Amino acid sequence: MDFFKLLGTGAKFDKARFKEDISVFKPSRRVKHETVEVVDTVPKELDFFGDHGRQKQRKDNTTAVPATQLSGSASRYVEEEEDHSPFQSAEEVGAYLKRHRIKVTGSDIPHPVKSFEMLCKEHNFQPFVLRNLQKLGFKQPTPVQMQAIPIAVHRRDLIANAPTGSGKTLAFLLSILHQVHTEERVGYRAVVVSPTRELATQIHDHLRNLTAGRKLKTCLMTKPNAAMQAQDPSMRQKFDILVTTPLRLVHAIQNSEVDLSHVRTLILDEADTLMEKGFLEQVDEILAACSSSNLQISLFSATMPSSIEQMANTIMKDPIRIIVGTQNAATETIDQKLVFVGQETGKLIELRNMITKGFKPPCLIFVQSIERAKELFHELIFEGINVEVIHSERTQTQRNRIIQKFRSGDLWVLICTELMARGIDFKGVNLVINYDFPQSTQSYIHRIGRTGRAGRLGKAITYFTKEDAPYLKTIVNVMRESGCEVPEWMLQLKNPKKNDKKKLKKAPVERDSISTTPKYDLKRQKHRQQIIEQSKAKKHKEQPAIGNGTAQT
Repeated sequence: MDFFKLLGTGAKFDKARFKEDISVFKPSRRVKHETVEVVDTVPKELDFFGDHGRQKQRKDNTTAVPATQLSGSASRYVEEEEDHSPFQSAEEVGAYLKRHRIKVTGSDIPHPVKSFEMLCKEHNFQPFVLRNLQKLGFKQPTPVQMQAIPIAVHRRDLIANAPTGSGKTLAFLLSILHQVHTEERVGYRAVVVSPTRELATQIHDHLRNLTAGRKLKTCLMTKPNAAMQAQDPSMRQKFDILVTTPLRLVHAIQNSEVDLSHVRTLILDEADTLMEKGFLEQVDEILAACSSSNLQISLFSATMPSSIEQMANTIMKDPIRIIVGTQNAATETIDQKLVFVGQETGKLIELRNMITKGFKPPCLIFVQSIERAKELFHELIFEGINVEVIHSERTQTQRNRIIQKFRSGDLWVLICTELMARGIDFKGVNLVINYDFPQSTQSYIHRIGRTGRAGRLGKAITYFTKEDAPYLKTIVNVMRESGCEVPEWMLQLKNPKKNDKKKLKKAPVERDSISTTPKYDLKRQKHRQQIIEQSKAKKHKEQPAIGNGTAQT
């Protein structure tokens, strides 16, 4: 990939060609009393051209959000409420939950909170928690935080289903901070498990921001620090909170590198993925290692199929279930669109047309396999735009570098597989393109959830061919539940059969390679090459052999 990137450096970025797009990220200027006043038109995280560094600082006391704040940003965009008084009746609680579209089921449910001040006061949070929240710019809890945190603080098992970008990360991190401060320091007391290394790193970075200035020790499990703890068991006592992926943790458990017997809080982030085949055996082994009788389990995800909930109930004690908005629906701030492209070659033509007309970066493009990610990268590298590709075959160092460049704005287009579909919080992503049709409803919701986060507007485009048509209604249903306009003919489509959906989820649709070269030309070229090779072999066979100076036939 780096080699092709180097080759692509000959295609200079043409600012004249994309001047309309660039203007979106430029601040406007207005004259006031013979002085020039710079007015921001976009948030700082979208300032790809560094204009913020040249602006005159505003005269206010607003604390800048650090660049390392990677998740939980939804709380900064929730409208503040004036009434922070405690609830007086069950009717008042019910009306408040209904207004914020929060559905809660279970027994003996704790009341929600209206503000972070109310949360910290009623539940005796340490002063540093509120101080760090204010420093990071969090003013008002989101709906999932309003209800999930009080439930977790009361040490109740929890299943939380809330849209992408709604602040689930902050919800479980705040509950962890409350728990570890009220317990004796005996090593790991809280564990957060996420399906990918990138998401685990993001959670750990945000946790470090929330614990700034405190003696709490957090650990992102990697191969080196796990080995170090195995050699020196006393190192385990120096950490309070562990963030990890399931496979890495299971390996550490099997090699006696970690001790989870004192863990009282276990968080499964993107729980529907962790409870599926492939991760399930690893989760079972983690649960067995968390041997405390007072273990509290919390499951968080934007999608939670009923089969996963039923499975979760077998490992949880009287859990409380939260649904924010509509279950298994996309965020309402995302403008979703379906585009018919005919055959595979139509996708690349449609994408190039969009680039030619101009688009508003940053943009994520999802494909169904590593091979297709490489092919699309090779096609787009010479289009004159900043593009990169990320997948599981790239090294961890490369992946970290690419993510950082995308966050900083050095990359405008990032091609990726399902690796980046869950949990990763790229601030300000304007557009998500499903180049390949998603294999499940859950995959679609998580993919497009990389845009429209924290109350921002976003756009999602899904390409589909005639091979994808039988599964189209699954996406149409999500669009309808999310409040998007859907053509009447799409609403009349039949839902795919259950076996067909299982088949698609197990293996994607077989597709031609990504190229604008007509398929028949590729076949003709291959056939011609075979004829040439056969001709050479025949000629070589008929050529007389020379031996001892005598020609032999």
